[in-house]
Amino acid sequence: MEFFCYHRDRTGSAARRDELREEHWSYMDRYAQEMIARGPTLAADGDTPTGSVHIVDLADPVAARAFAFDEPNYQAGVYRDVLLRRWRNMLGRTMWDFPGGPVSGNRYLVLGLGTGQAADLSAPPDEDELVAYGPLLSDDGVTWLGTAALVRAPDPATARSILTTDRYADIEVHSWYFGGRAS
Repeated sequence: MEFFCYHRDRTGSAARRDELREEHWSYMDRYAQEMIARGPTLAADGDTPTGSVHIVDLADPVAARAFAFDEPNYQAGVYRDVLLRRWRNMLGRTMWDFPGGPVSGNRYLVLGLGTGQAADLSAPPDEDELVAYGPLLSDDGVTWLGTAALVRAPDPATARSILTTDRYADIEVHSWYFGGRAS
């Protein structure tokens, strides 16, 4: 089962996050085989972390909750909240298979929080600009709750435009970067 996890940083927690970097990476190393995508979201200054995205393939919701809430930054109070949802990998690949590679262009997390009838269940036509794409689902995997995508785009407005705007209660766009240890 695939899960989308977005830990949002608590204001003023950047120093503590830096202190825990190696502990966080070591924890994530344990999930290397299950990882579909990962990386931080950053503020407009390009340096201040605002959150951490992880898309993982795990056995069940219990394993997903353990993954999200046993994470060292969460345990240390770095994060203010966690969005954890079932997710469906509509591209059938990981971020390491993304044809654009890890550094070219601007990258964004586009998070559409759904309301009503499901929307954007198929990936947009230009999949070469998508790092990851899929619906956010209820714990049982049946009810559509929104859409999450990692996108390469020239600017936030272009990234946002991949979703059908009037079908969402809210659409968030965050700068996002490929995560993990430097090679």
